[in-house]
Amino acid sequence: MQETARIGGSMSLEHLGLTHSQERLYRYLLRTPGAASPTAAAELGLPAQVLRAALAELQALGVVDADGLPLPPVAAVDLLVRRRVEHTTRELARIDAAFDVVRDLAEEARRGRPVELVERIENGLEVNRLVNAMIDRTETMNAKLLPRSPVNEEGWERRYRRLLAGGMVSRTLVGTAALDLPDQLAYARHWHGLGDLHRVTAESFSPLLVVDRRVAFVRLEPDQTAALMIRQPGIVSMLVDLFERMWARAADLDGLGLSATEAQVLRTLAEEDKDENAARALNMSLRKYRAHVAELMGRLGAATRFQAALRAKERGWL
Repeated sequence: MQETARIGGSMSLEHLGLTHSQERLYRYLLRTPGAASPTAAAELGLPAQVLRAALAELQALGVVDADGLPLPPVAAVDLLVRRRVEHTTRELARIDAAFDVVRDLAEEARRGRPVELVERIENGLEVNRLVNAMIDRTETMNAKLLPRSPVNEEGWERRYRRLLAGGMVSRTLVGTAALDLPDQLAYARHWHGLGDLHRVTAESFSPLLVVDRRVAFVRLEPDQTAALMIRQPGIVSMLVDLFERMWARAADLDGLGLSATEAQVLRTLAEEDKDENAARALNMSLRKYRAHVAELMGRLGAATRFQAALRAKERGWL
């Protein structure tokens, strides 16, 4: 059996990607001041051609500089470890991609036809089925007009909660319309607290879901269930870039101030003694007014309306 673990009784760097010749030359350069001497090949017992190739490879790796001077051991090992981690990450990504192939093959067998790189899915239930089959990955990017969709199911929410607890990264962009809907805003804050990070954008956009930066679903019309399922890498990459730029410009849910409606509710909360009078003054239903009050009390961490008014004044909201 070939021995590669040690050189001269020391641990080898071969497991970090260096060849036997590269490691021998690097160690020689550490011991010998200046660039490799003309006698280095003889001292190392290596052919001159092999030595020149090893030196060029070490310089390409960044372990030896253009003058033939080696990096200090700590810096060199750190560089090699990072390169090895990057290589391993790419290999794991390729292995993980095999599961995409399995899904495609299973879907092809189920449908009786090939899976296209860009495909129109007419049925909303079929879109949900495909999404649910993929939401077991490491990352999702979601852009939707309202946080809560009518198709959200209790079983799906329990599963998503488990995935978030298990470390899945999830980010959701919602439209500003959500700010004036207490139930939607409360729903967004609920999931934000569970780890599905939410931000609010005033930009116009089409509903979009990207799973693991590999598959994207784009709703064709906001009020329709039909969607495009996109697997073409270039298009998915463009959609990921679009999402990232919108995310960077969006407002963090934790840092949101009050909407105009919330500010009005707070003022009437402090001024009116009865909910009926306050709702009438704002020209809204009593139920909607009380929903706004409950949402504001939750944001302020207040147990009573009096406490909510005090904390609102402390924040400068009143």
